[in-house]
Amino acid sequence: MALFGTSGIRGPVGETVTADLALSLGRALGVDCDRVVVGRDPRASGEFLQSALVAGLRESGTDVVDVGVAATPTVGRAVGWRDADAGVSITASHNPPEDNGLKLWQPSGQAFDSEGQRRIEDRIESGAFEPAAWDGSGSIETWDARARHAEAIRSELDCEAMDSRVVVDVGNGAGGVTVDVLQSLGCHVETLNAQPDGAFPGRPSEPTPENCRSLATLVGAGDADIGIAHDGDADRMRAVAGDGTYLTGDVTLALFARAAAEPGQRVAVPVDTSLAVADYLAEIDVGVEYTPVGDVYVAEAAEAPDVAFGGEPSGAWIWPAHTLCPDGPLAACTIAALDADRSLAERIAEVPTYPIRRDSVDVEEKGAVMERVSERIRAEYDDVTTLDGVRVDLGDAWFLLRASGTQSLVRVTAEARDEARADEVMATARDCLSAARE
Repeated sequence: MALFGTSGIRGPVGETVTADLALSLGRALGVDCDRVVVGRDPRASGEFLQSALVAGLRESGTDVVDVGVAATPTVGRAVGWRDADAGVSITASHNPPEDNGLKLWQPSGQAFDSEGQRRIEDRIESGAFEPAAWDGSGSIETWDARARHAEAIRSELDCEAMDSRVVVDVGNGAGGVTVDVLQSLGCHVETLNAQPDGAFPGRPSEPTPENCRSLATLVGAGDADIGIAHDGDADRMRAVAGDGTYLTGDVTLALFARAAAEPGQRVAVPVDTSLAVADYLAEIDVGVEYTPVGDVYVAEAAEAPDVAFGGEPSGAWIWPAHTLCPDGPLAACTIAALDADRSLAERIAEVPTYPIRRDSVDVEEKGAVMERVSERIRAEYDDVTTLDGVRVDLGDAWFLLRASGTQSLVRVTAEARDEARADEVMATARDCLSAARE
């Protein structure tokens, strides 16, 4: 049984994610936890999933700290703040409203690693848990962790006050703590989609360029200095410059990493990150550490003492000095502070951008095909990484073939520093995949 993907358990409510699963997860987690922090995003299904999860925990004798509707990073951080053994966010993050999920957190703020996930899966599959005695059930208390999260972000920012005009698109999610912090720092804040609503009526939850058109238009046409967008649980953050330019994930990653890292340090990034990030950081003698795709893997790499920052171009940003949980509100306030010091429009003009090609190919038996791809490529190329799929570094370019974690697809990505070379490398990557399918 493989319940966990790269971002916890996630899928359609009533099919993959059920109250029965939440109950079993609570029982399995309660085997070795005395206290667990629980919170959820605004999805209506989160109410009964949380009730089932809490029932399983308390039946096991585990005390529960209920933080209610809260951003996922609020839950992740609260585990350490409340001296708990674990945390659970009931969320499907940026997925559509018909989905929900359960993501587990360690006291460090890092998501459960592969070993921890397997331990929970094994217990659920085998039913290896026992209820506590009739008089040993766990307690439950409610706690406002949002105020503590806001206080933590203010203490971590390298600024005292900002007289900036900021538009925050909360996405009908749980990221209102961003507004709290920015207002407390003196910013003039205008909100979009600020009412929590798990149906996400204002826009789809994922803050893509298409879904953030209203934000970009409002910022570009008005007098705002910067725009911020979150997904449903606010673990992700995307930004819009004062001229209405939506920042790509790679550019955002480059800006955060450059601000966080000192010469000789490294930043952790997934294998599908643009070559432009490495080039931009090399200017100040900062290296990159490649990881599999998924914030849990970026967080694992960010535990190394010389890694100052970790990020995914999808919008997850990690400052290991503060927490190993992707913290969208911290990222929002950090990028607002960067803009207040020097405009994002000026900063992004300094980051190189290269042509990148992406494709998804329907592939039956993707596992077997990827094994043949790996064998063929390792025999032909010298600089090959198999952290997540097969990535080939050609010096002036790279390509990646990676099986989708949820669909019968192989993702094909290629990048170079000029258009013709990018097309050439993409053709090579496609040829490698075609040969492995024969």
